[in-house]
Amino acid sequence: MIKKIAFLVPLLTFGIYSIAHAEYSVGSILPGIDLGSNEPGQVSNTLRIIILLTVMSIAPSFLVLMTCFTRIVVVLGFVRTALGTQQMPPNQVIVGLALFMTFFVMGPTFSEVNKDALQPFMDGKMTQQEAFDTASAPLKEFMTKHTREKDLALFMDYAKMDKPKSIDDIPLTALVPAFAISELKSAFQMGFMIFVPFLVIDMIVASILMSMGMMMLPPVMISLPFKILLFILVDGWNLIVKSLLMSF
Repeated sequence: MIKKIAFLVPLLTFGIYSIAHAEYSVGSILPGIDLGSNEPGQVSNTLRIIILLTVMSIAPSFLVLMTCFTRIVVVLGFVRTALGTQQMPPNQVIVGLALFMTFFVMGPTFSEVNKDALQPFMDGKMTQQEAFDTASAPLKEFMTKHTREKDLALFMDYAKMDKPKSIDDIPLTALVPAFAISELKSAFQMGFMIFVPFLVIDMIVASILMSMGMMMLPPVMISLPFKILLFILVDGWNLIVKSLLMSF
């Protein structure tokens, strides 16, 4: 699926470039791109391309809110804040690690979507609606497994929806935000547990400095090497990543 998206991006970019630089010959470059046409088929093709471009522009939002990316990137951010290392590791490293861990955790789900929905749709064996319904089933199963009933009930009750009898009856408009806030709660719980040992080190260092009368020396400057040393000794990155994987 990633290869197909990577193939579509330059193709669509070339199409937009051609449209932008063709003043009077749009129809000759990309036939069917004519919003003023009287033929419904041409207008339909144009709208499909516009919708495709729109979906690709908001694809990162889908990745953030419908996968495990939210929990992973928030927890990794908590680790950096607890260590007090400012911008180390950099944002690019944290986001990159979170992305690859997301693809690793969501691998079985993505494979199921590709096998049951994307490939049949590309081969013309499914309509768009059938492919969408088939692709949403594995994602719904994953999100429902990690969504609290209280959070889901919040959106279902607000919209005055009937209680779903199965996972297929849960609308994505209610499931996605419920899954997002559930992931945030889980990430903050893990972040709290990460903060505790480093907070203890800060308190010990601050108490020692006060007893020595060195109140003008920032405790954070002294405690930072000890926190980094503790994190290295316990193999912190391995423990954090293992905890994240086990949480799924």
